[in-house]
Amino acid sequence: MTLSAKRVALLVAANTALAPFAIDAYLPAMAALAESVGASIHHTELSLSTFLAGFALGQLLFGPLSDRLGRKPVLMGGLVAFLLASLVITTVSSLPELLAWRFIQALGGGATVVNSAAIVRDCFSGREAAKVMSTMAIIMLLAPLVAPVVGSGLLYLADWWLIFVFLAAYAAFLMWLLGTRLPETRAPGAPAASPRQVLANYASVLRHREAMGYVCAASMSFAGLFAFITASPFLYLEHFDLSPGHYPLVFGVNVLTMAASNRLNIRLLRGRSPQQNLRLGLTIQLGAAAGLVLVVASGLESLWTMVPLIMVFAGTIGLVAPNAISSLLDHFHHMSATAAALQGSIQFSCGALAGVLVGAFELDSAWPMVGTMLGAALIGNIGLRLLAGRAGHG
Repeated sequence: MTLSAKRVALLVAANTALAPFAIDAYLPAMAALAESVGASIHHTELSLSTFLAGFALGQLLFGPLSDRLGRKPVLMGGLVAFLLASLVITTVSSLPELLAWRFIQALGGGATVVNSAAIVRDCFSGREAAKVMSTMAIIMLLAPLVAPVVGSGLLYLADWWLIFVFLAAYAAFLMWLLGTRLPETRAPGAPAASPRQVLANYASVLRHREAMGYVCAASMSFAGLFAFITASPFLYLEHFDLSPGHYPLVFGVNVLTMAASNRLNIRLLRGRSPQQNLRLGLTIQLGAAAGLVLVVASGLESLWTMVPLIMVFAGTIGLVAPNAISSLLDHFHHMSATAAALQGSIQFSCGALAGVLVGAFELDSAWPMVGTMLGAALIGNIGLRLLAGRAGHG
């Protein structure tokens, strides 16, 4: 890989890591934040769903806009919105304020992240683009592992507000880095779709039955993962009485299985189709979700019984996500950005909905989490088989 490809990969990965940091860094501080805004931990966890909803909308709105105005104006505008919202969050004193500013922060985050794949596509094609995407994926995989550790350390140093100061500082650093190191990558005379054409493109993806099978598979897998992420502060900090210092360790082990399944996926692709690996991943997830329900139903729930099953469920994302997205984009070479933006938006919307389901019941048990995970796994498996049909068999 040339130096310039590496440089673009690092710049784009630093930009893409903003979202996992905004999602995961404040998880260890959830109990402290809940106390500060005068709400229960369950209701405060809804700030995760609010973020995902804003992030989904940000991708849908700003993806087409960056095709019209260029990458850098949209990128910089998104970073300014993210930075300002992060600073305002440090002053909130009520839950509605927190939710409103998390939504605005997420809109900015969506505007920045939707540009990452577009920048890679502007600069590279074919094998070189795949290499850059792989470098990005490795850095992206590390971000959710590092984020709660950083959040836990900042919580130890001061209080929850320092985590949002850190997010604002990270956005400021990105503004400097991308402003000085990244040229405008969109070709000056590149054609941009009209708003009507953008809507027609989105509609053509939604009408494509097989493609929606892959969208369903990826989105439900993500929804199950976010049911766990949303419930994890309550589950680990309150239910199992872990300290905020130990939380990142128990949370972070999931990234190890994600990395392992990512490697397994690459190895299996030598002799199997992406669709076969996708079905395998979804089947494993369904088994892990059923196992979690059985553990909770039988009263055997403990860190020792639940963490390994959660690791299997979360880790299998490495088998599901890349195969679902590559299978989807195979059908939309001519408008891969539109298909990717729509898929990302549906995926984050499903994650937000799963978070709402987990937080809304305010039950002091693991049932909302494991029930949502099992439901998501069932819908993902059934949706792929019904919509993708024989194509989903590989």
